[in-house]
Amino acid sequence: MINTGKGTEEHTYDAIVIGAGMTGSWAAKELCEAGLKTLVLERGRMVKHIEDYPTATLAPWELKHRGRLTEETRKENPIVSRCYAFDEATKQFFVKDNEQPYIQEKPFDWIRGYQVGGKSLVWGRSTQRWSDYEFDAPARDGFAVDWPIRYEDIAPWYSHVEKFVGISGNYDHIPNLPDCEFLPPFELNCVEKHIQKKISENYVDRQVINGRCAHITVSKEIYQQQGRVKCMARNLCTRGCPFGGYFSANASTIPWAEKTGNMTMRPHSVVESIIYDEQKQRATGVRVIDAQSKISSEYYAKIIFSNTSTLDSNILLLNSTSSRFPNGLGNDSGVLGHFIAFHNYRGNVSASMDGFEDKYYYGRRPTMAFIPAFRNVFKQQTDFLRGYLGFFGAGRAGWERGMYTEGIGEDLINSLTDPGGWGIYMGMQGETIPKYENHVRLSKDKKDQWGIPQLVISVGYDDNDIKMMNDFLVQGAEMLEKSGCKNIKTLDTKQAPGLDIHEVGGARMGKDPKTSILNKWNQIHGCKNVFVTDGSCMVSTGNQNPSLTFMALTARAANHAIGELKKGSL
Repeated sequence: MINTGKGTEEHTYDAIVIGAGMTGSWAAKELCEAGLKTLVLERGRMVKHIEDYPTATLAPWELKHRGRLTEETRKENPIVSRCYAFDEATKQFFVKDNEQPYIQEKPFDWIRGYQVGGKSLVWGRSTQRWSDYEFDAPARDGFAVDWPIRYEDIAPWYSHVEKFVGISGNYDHIPNLPDCEFLPPFELNCVEKHIQKKISENYVDRQVINGRCAHITVSKEIYQQQGRVKCMARNLCTRGCPFGGYFSANASTIPWAEKTGNMTMRPHSVVESIIYDEQKQRATGVRVIDAQSKISSEYYAKIIFSNTSTLDSNILLLNSTSSRFPNGLGNDSGVLGHFIAFHNYRGNVSASMDGFEDKYYYGRRPTMAFIPAFRNVFKQQTDFLRGYLGFFGAGRAGWERGMYTEGIGEDLINSLTDPGGWGIYMGMQGETIPKYENHVRLSKDKKDQWGIPQLVISVGYDDNDIKMMNDFLVQGAEMLEKSGCKNIKTLDTKQAPGLDIHEVGGARMGKDPKTSILNKWNQIHGCKNVFVTDGSCMVSTGNQNPSLTFMALTARAANHAIGELKKGSL
């Protein structure tokens, strides 16, 4: 590698943000708004809103394979091709299997998006707040360590993020699922409303609610200032939305930070490590390798935010060694890389519903109906710890049958115009318990093309996860049966961890430096000017979708950093 030899002054900023995705863009927005000259380093390519969404408005017949993956693509990408969002129209936003290899000590499907915007371009967009039932859980149930914060600490930051992002949903007043700053929700269809009614009639401990999602449903000035308009219900979100109807870093937080004049965006910048100064006892900057030229350089700042995504932040911290931190930056406790958790998606239930054949629905709603967690919330009810939320959707699949329907001529045409009967799909999103043995570490002998050790992933299911899945299959089938559904079938998908794309942990927050990496402000205990606010900071994973909490933690930490800088504490 060649060092650029550029002067320190030319490469010095107030703040450095590593990663330009969901959380990195939020850190940049907050820091830049406060007047900090901020360098954002992204290992992937530049993706500009609208102009770099090549398939956003293409009709199915304008795609060579009608949106489907070729067998060649599947064979070349056995991991990423299992992702629900990876297809012919979206594959440009995903890391291909051979581009950044890793080592699976246990099966793990690591889904990544290395570009400006990261996975915010292709995320599922479901957004739910945590409650104190999640923040209290480790202390109450005896797993992991106690969270150093509670709901009241983060609630204002949820509101701060939600008002800017735009969250559609209904005010449901559920104790373990606090309401957001809502825009009007997307309406449930007739069968979903029927199931909602039947579950309400048959259960006192559970209810069906409109899915909460990061989509604009009414116009407000804050969205107009961002250049975003309301969702068109195309449900082509993972191609990149030219309307900005859903939240992505590219449509929202990155251009907002850019217009302050305080942001410098540097794509194709692989951060090899964070530089720790033994004499100053603080981090002074980062070592960067140009992804294309392989030339290395260093950049310097007063504060550093790591937002590269959960497992990439683990790589970065583990690879940032010094005499003070021989086992990784901030790793005095020895827990760095450990206690990785994820969401259990293995349980599926399907069914059909008779009747309602005189009704249909309009548009492609970008969310589903949700059943908030009802197991082990207020008391321990089962032989497994924690619980799960359910999600489901109902539809008439006739319009999708064309390529599978046999026949010719008039008979084929008539069959294609018949919308068919109603089908229901239900899935689970279960909380897995963080365990020391579920961990990642750096390979001792295999490196990537930039000379950085490859990641070894050793993360798997346990008996708790299987008991939880089996409970969901029983409860899900029962709820559909009591709703009048027929042909109910249950399925264990046996999918590997990682395919949920909700992995968290490895650099967890905590009150005690002996058992955690970060404090309550997401600062490294032993290196206070480094903040970690992506999923790696999480103590546990709850059962809610995680991205809203990541963004709120990031905004909170960034504003704490700004305050500490003003006081001269950093």
